[in-house]
Amino acid sequence: MTVRMSTCVPSAGGNKDTVDLYWDLTEFSRGAGRMPLIAVCAVWGVFWGSWSALLPAVKLQLGLSASDLGLALSAVPVGALPAMALAGRLARGRERSALLMCTVLFALSVAGIGLAGTAWQLALALLLVGAASGALDIALNLATGRAERESGRRLFQPVHAAFPVAVIAAAPATGLARSLGAGSATVLAAIGLIVVAASLTLLALPLGRGLPDTSSRTDRRSLVGAALLLGTLAACVLTIENSVEQWSVLLLEQHRGAGPLTASLAPSVYMAALTVGRLVVQALPRTPLRALHLVAGVGGGGGIALAALSDSVPVSMAGFALTGLALGPMVPALLSRAAADDSSGTLVWWVSTISYTGFVVSPLLVAGLSGWLGLPAAMAALGLLGLPLAGRLLLRRA
Repeated sequence: MTVRMSTCVPSAGGNKDTVDLYWDLTEFSRGAGRMPLIAVCAVWGVFWGSWSALLPAVKLQLGLSASDLGLALSAVPVGALPAMALAGRLARGRERSALLMCTVLFALSVAGIGLAGTAWQLALALLLVGAASGALDIALNLATGRAERESGRRLFQPVHAAFPVAVIAAAPATGLARSLGAGSATVLAAIGLIVVAASLTLLALPLGRGLPDTSSRTDRRSLVGAALLLGTLAACVLTIENSVEQWSVLLLEQHRGAGPLTASLAPSVYMAALTVGRLVVQALPRTPLRALHLVAGVGGGGGIALAALSDSVPVSMAGFALTGLALGPMVPALLSRAAADDSSGTLVWWVSTISYTGFVVSPLLVAGLSGWLGLPAAMAALGLLGLPLAGRLLLRRA
């Protein structure tokens, strides 16, 4: 694979001078054009941050057992994967309108959760949320990739940095709303309105339309190989990330003796470091992808092992921070590489879909390893997923 990003890539039927003028007029180079993408990614994170804080209330209101809630939550990935496959096929060449539609559908699905009154209704609502979220994931990555190609600006890092920031802010804000008497349905309806408002900013997003000429597309066999490689590396990162989000609090509280408040800070520490890592790489445009592989493999793998095996709560927190700092830039960098290597958007679509398997596999993997090794050793074992990232350096071409 070779990177073919240029400072300006004409859209279908255009030429370089026309596109240069187009981007000058829209002031994309001064940051105006990326704000709709950042806004959409942020409100996407607002829901998922709020949802984690709403789960206890939803469980109590619907009278669900832990198994009922777990079954309902499993509907999210069930809905997401087929939607991601379909969205990629439909969104290529019409990225802005597809992202607008997916964002509005996501808002409706979020508000719809508040209408659920039984376990099966919640499962159905979350199936729709998963489908809308998966489609939004693909549409956002395709739109960001096209914006990178057409503007010549690096956008994946700042756009993806908006998600963890929103998650960190939304969870305590939701907790505050609940303490002031707001019900889960009210909170979800408010989030839906916020998402719709963010979707309107996409009307100002400057993107071309149509797919490039078929003669410019990469050979399909080459695309499959690249998608499997980049998607698998991204899935390794997301497997570790999901394990921190879901298991870090339990690790510190039940295995390291941390109090509930201290333990609850672990995901936020990870997310904050994740954001810093992405913004640092954005500020250092000459950082080679090979260096990011090395940092992610060594720092990410070593960080999660340190966090899991240390007997000291502060050291474990430092391990989670190191993990987030090292792994944070990796997925956006891989998506940016995919966008540069294939102007049709197919590679971004496939990499995004393959990488999502990390979220699907992570809970089952950690649960299975915990039953055999115990939770600390199980999370430490995830450090082995850093080996493929670091091992990428052994290949001749980065």
